Amino acid sequence: MSKLKVKNGTPVGNANLCGNCNLGQFITGYRESDILAICNNTSPNTVLPFTVMECSSFSDKYKPNWEQMKRLAIDIQPVRISKRTTGFSAKETLHPLKLDNEDGEEDE
Repeated sequence: MSKLKVKNGTPVGNANLCGNCNLGQFITGYRESDILAICNNTSPNTVLPFTVMECSSFSDKYKPNWEQMKRLAIDIQPVRISKRTTGFSAKETLHPLKLDNEDGEEDE
């Protein structure tokens, strides 16, 4: 017999999503069946009698938050390491040109 694959069927496996969540408390015992999952996002806190596959309030505790990413970031300044191309140069200070009118007076 061959395996029959069903789309959107019952998922295989029992990895609990609460184990990686900031908002959950996950307690395991010595046996595989000794698992207690408590969701701290609900009021009052709820004991989950089943394995959680998907959660709308999941917050991954292994993913850094914005403040941690800013603290770990390295500030890199752009540095020019190539030589300047001959024949091309940029003026460092630009001044507006003053044009004369037909009457010989200057514009402002």
